[in-house]
Amino acid sequence: MPKKEYLRKVLVIGSGPIIIGQAAEFDYAGTQACRALKEEGLEVVLVNSNPATIMTDANIADRVYIEPLTPEFLEEVISKEKPDGLLATLGGQAGLNLAFKLAERGILEKYNVELLGTSLEAIKKAEDRELFKKTMLEIGEPIPESDIVEDVESARRFANEIGYPIIVRPAYTLGGTGGGIADNEEELIAIVTRGLKYSMIGQVLIERSVAGWKEIEYEVMRDANDNCITVCNMENFDPVGIHTGDSIVVAPSQTLSDHEYQMMRSASLKIIRALGIEGGCNAQYALDPHSKKYYVIEVNPRVSRSSALASKATGYPIAKVASKIAIGYHLDEIENAVTQKTMACFEPALDYIVVKFPRWPFDKFISADRILGTQMKATGEVMSIDRNFEGALLKAVRSLEIGLHRLHIEGMEDLTDAEIQERLSLANDERLFVVAEALRRNISANEIHDITGIDNWFLDKINNIVSLENKLKTEKLDDALMLDVKKHGFADKSIAELTNTNIDEIRVLRKGMKITPSYKIVDTCAAEFEAATPYYYSTYAQEDEVEVSNKRKVMVLGSGPIRIGQGVEFDYCSVHSVWALRQMGIESIIVNNNPETVSTDFDTADRLYFEPLTPEDVLNIIDKEKPEGVIVQFGGQTAINLANSLEKAGVKVFGTSVDDIDRAEDRERFDELLEEISIPRPQGTSVTNVEDAVTAANKIGYPVVVRPSYVLGGRAMEIVYSETELIDYMGRAVKVTPEHPVLVDRYMQGTEVEVDAISDGTEVLIPGIMEHIERAGVHSGDSIAVYPPQTLSAKVIYTIIDYTKRLAVGLNVKGLLNIQYVVFEDKVFVIEVNPRSSRTIPFLSKVTDVQMVNVATRIAMGETLESLGYKPGLMPAKPHIAVKAPVFSFAKMQQVDISLGPEMKSTGEVMGIDYHYARALYKAITAAGMNIPTKGTVLFTVADKDKEEAQQLAKAFSDLGYDLVATAGTAKTIESLGLEVGIVSKVHEHKADIIQMIKTGKINMVINTLTQGKDYERDGFKIRRATVEHAIPCLTSMDTAWEVLRVLSFMRERRLIYVLALQDYIGGGDTLA
Repeated sequence: MPKKEYLRKVLVIGSGPIIIGQAAEFDYAGTQACRALKEEGLEVVLVNSNPATIMTDANIADRVYIEPLTPEFLEEVISKEKPDGLLATLGGQAGLNLAFKLAERGILEKYNVELLGTSLEAIKKAEDRELFKKTMLEIGEPIPESDIVEDVESARRFANEIGYPIIVRPAYTLGGTGGGIADNEEELIAIVTRGLKYSMIGQVLIERSVAGWKEIEYEVMRDANDNCITVCNMENFDPVGIHTGDSIVVAPSQTLSDHEYQMMRSASLKIIRALGIEGGCNAQYALDPHSKKYYVIEVNPRVSRSSALASKATGYPIAKVASKIAIGYHLDEIENAVTQKTMACFEPALDYIVVKFPRWPFDKFISADRILGTQMKATGEVMSIDRNFEGALLKAVRSLEIGLHRLHIEGMEDLTDAEIQERLSLANDERLFVVAEALRRNISANEIHDITGIDNWFLDKINNIVSLENKLKTEKLDDALMLDVKKHGFADKSIAELTNTNIDEIRVLRKGMKITPSYKIVDTCAAEFEAATPYYYSTYAQEDEVEVSNKRKVMVLGSGPIRIGQGVEFDYCSVHSVWALRQMGIESIIVNNNPETVSTDFDTADRLYFEPLTPEDVLNIIDKEKPEGVIVQFGGQTAINLANSLEKAGVKVFGTSVDDIDRAEDRERFDELLEEISIPRPQGTSVTNVEDAVTAANKIGYPVVVRPSYVLGGRAMEIVYSETELIDYMGRAVKVTPEHPVLVDRYMQGTEVEVDAISDGTEVLIPGIMEHIERAGVHSGDSIAVYPPQTLSAKVIYTIIDYTKRLAVGLNVKGLLNIQYVVFEDKVFVIEVNPRSSRTIPFLSKVTDVQMVNVATRIAMGETLESLGYKPGLMPAKPHIAVKAPVFSFAKMQQVDISLGPEMKSTGEVMGIDYHYARALYKAITAAGMNIPTKGTVLFTVADKDKEEAQQLAKAFSDLGYDLVATAGTAKTIESLGLEVGIVSKVHEHKADIIQMIKTGKINMVINTLTQGKDYERDGFKIRRATVEHAIPCLTSMDTAWEVLRVLSFMRERRLIYVLALQDYIGGGDTLA
C-alpha cells in the first residue's frame, strides 16, 4: 500500500508520439511507473496517444485511455475517473507541460487531484528561466550570464553587450527545439524568432556561450525526507555546444579529477534540495578544463532521456524508484529490484565503462544539415558496456547498423591531409571517424584537441585503437595479439579486413586459440552484492559469470536503435514474444543494444545480453547459452538480416524459413511466386542502365515509380511523371549499375490497403484490414490509416482475404506476415510482402484485441491456429473506428523537404479511437499536433495535375467561412468557380510574398502539392519549410486536405471531447505482464 494512505487511484500521463528529442525512454519509464504503482495495490489510469508502445497495452494499467494529450481531453478523463493523484514527471516534457497547464487552468484544484512527486513550485523553479536563475543565485551556484527575452530587439541589445557567440534556449521545450548557437546578429534574429514560436510561454533564454568546455551530467534522486543520492554521472565525448542527445556519452565520467567529481556531485545535491524535487532529476554542467570553474547549464525536474541510460548502465531502476517516492516512500524504504538485497538509498558503483552513441536519420534525409548543435537531431541511440573505453566504443559503432564495424568510413583514406584538418572543425555525425583518420596520419593529439575541444584522454584511447590496427597490418597474428585486439573490442570482421583474410578463418583461428568472450553481470554495486535479475555484457577478461540453465530456452533478437522506418513497434513485438514464451514455460534470452526500451529492462526476459546485433556477437552468445533456436520475425529488418548467417552457422530459426523470407525479399523469386499463385502486381521491370529505363517507362506508361532494388523504408524512391524527370532521377538519386539495378513500376494512383495476418502454414487469420487515406504513392508509414476500412467494396475485401491466404500459404509463413495492396479501378494488386512483424502490429493488436505477437510466437514454436482456438479468415470488424496518424520531427531537421512521397519521413505515430469516424480522425489529427485553424486564411498553391480537384476543395473551405489566397495559376482555376480569392506573389517575385505572409501570421494553413524537381531554391520547398519554422499546418496531399475538411465540418456540429478507456472498447485485458 502507498505511504500516502488516502491514494486509491493514480493518473499517469504518457509522453505521446515518438519525435526527435523524446523517444522510447519515456515509454520505458511510464511502463515501469505503472507497474510499480500496481504493485502497491493502486488503481492506475493511463493517458497517452501513442499506440506503438507497450505502455498503452490494456494490461499495463487498469484503465488505458489512448487520447490526445491536450488539457481538454485530460479534463474529460479526470472528470470521468476522479483520480486522487497525478504523476506527470515520467512523461517527458510533454507530460510535464500538460500537468503545468492543468494546474494553471485550475483543473487539478477543481477535481481535487494532487500532483504527486515533484511539486508545481519545484517544476517552475527548474523550467522557468527567470526563477531558475534566481534560485541558483540564492544558493551560490554559478550560471552563465544570461537574459530572458520575449522579443527580438531585447535579444539584440543583450548580445551587443556581452558579445557573440550566444546560446539561445526556449523555455518549456524538449530536445533543444527552436534553440541554437548564434555567431552573429543575422543568426541571432533567425533563431530567436523561431525559439519564441516554439516556447509554450513565448520566452527565450539567451546566454553567454561556454561552447568548448566539458559537458557533464548527474542523475540524482531525492525523497520527501530530504535523502539524496547520485545514481550516476556521465561525461560527453563532445564539448559543450552539441546537444547531449547528439553526443557520444560515457558513464561514469573518465577525465575528471576526484576534486572535480566531488565538486559537481555536491552541487547536484545542493540544487535538487534547493529546488525541492521529489523523485528523479538530471543536472547538466559545463566545466572549464583549465580553470576548474563550472557553470550549471540546466536542470530537468523529471525523469529525463539520460535516466533510461543511467538506469540500464547502473542497474538502478530510476523510474520505478521515482514512482515509489511519489506515493510517499523514502529511499531507505524502497528495495532495489535489481539486487533484491540493497535499498534504493545505496549509491551504485560501476566497475565497467558504458558508451552511448546516437543514431541519426541522415541516411533518410540526405539533404539535411548534418552539423550538430544545441538542437537535437538523433532519432535513437545504442548503448554498449565493456571493461575499457576502446571496447565499449567499437561495440557501439557495430551496434548502430550504419554499415560500419570499426572507426573507418570508406573513402576517407582518399582525402588529403588538408581536407582531413578542415573536416575536424566540422562537428557533424562523422567527426569521430575523422579524428581516427587524422591520428592514422600522425596529426598530433594536441592539434586535434585544439581544433575539436575533445579531451586528450579520449584522443589517447582512439590512438590506442589506431596503433592496434597498425600492429594487425604489420605483425603476425599470434595468441597475444589476438587477445589484445579482442580485449579492445575489435570485431572478427575488422581483424579479417586488416589482415587480408576472411571472417570465418578468423573465427576458427580465434576459437582454436581458446579466445572466447566471458560474460559479466551488471550488478550496480561493483560486485559487492549479487544481482538477482541478471543482465550481461561480453568482455575478453576475467571469469565468466553466466550460470547456464538446462531448461528449454529460446533466443529473441531485438531491433536495435530507433530510426525512421524502424521504430519502437518492433521493441513492442520483442517484449510480447518474451511474454508468450514465459506463458509456455520456455526461458527467453533477449539480445539488444537499445537502452531506451522495455525489451532491455532488467526483468523483461529471463536473461538479457546488452550486445551488438551482428552475426559474430550473436553467435558468441549462442555458443554460450545453446538455445533451442532463435526467433527473428519480431526484430524488424535488423533481425531478419541476421537470419541467413545464423542458419549457415547451424542455428535453428523458428517460424518462417530463411529461404521463404528470401523468396519474399528477392524481386525475381517473388515475381515467380506471384506467377505460380496468379496474383497481379503493378507491371514493372528492373533495369541496369539509363537507356533501358527510358524504354521500360515508355512501354509501361507514365507515371512510374522508380527505386533502387535493395532498400528499406522507401529510401530514394520517387514517382516520376515524364522522361525528363526520369533522366534527372537516374542521374541524381541513384547510380545505376548491373550490381545495383533500378526497379521501374507502373504507378497506380489507387487506394492503398495494408493487412497484417497470422499464418500457421496452412490456415490464415486476418485480425483486421487497414485502409490508407492518402492514395498510393505515400509511404505506408507516413499515411493516415483507418481500421476497419471505410470505402472498400465487399468484392475487394473478399479478394484481399483470398490473396492474403494464397500468399501466406505460398510463402509457407509460420507467424506474422504484412502485405500492402493497391486497389485500382476495383481490382486488387499486391505491392509488397514482408514475412515478419510490421509497424502496424501494436496498433492492430490493440484495436482488435488479438494478441498477434503472442499467437505468432506460439505458431513459430509449433502450435496451429486451430489448436489455439482461432477460426481462420477475416475476423468480424469491431464496432469502433481507429485512426493511426503519422507524426513528423521536421522542426528539428532543417533543409528537409516535408512533402510526402514514397520515402518514409515520420518518426512516430498517434491513434484516435471512437465510435464516430470523424471524431476518431479529429482525435488523431489533434494528437499528432496539427494545429488546424478553425477560421482564417488558407493558401492554395498546387501542381497542374491537382488544379481541378483544388477547385472543389477551395469551394468547400470557402463554404466553411475561410478566406482563400492562392498563387496566380491556382487562383485563376479557383476564380472560375466564382469564388473570391486573393492573389499572392511567388517567392522570387519580391513583392509582399508568401513567406512574408506566413512569417507575419497572415496565412493560417497551406495546401501545397508538389511540383516536380527537388531543387532547394524552388518556391514549393521554401514555402513548406516556412510553414514548419512558423508552426502552421501544411498539407502536401489532396487526400489529407479532404479529410481535414471533414474534421472541420464535424467540429462545427458535434461535441468534440469524448473519451473512453481501451478496456471499454475491447473488453477484458490480458493479465500476464
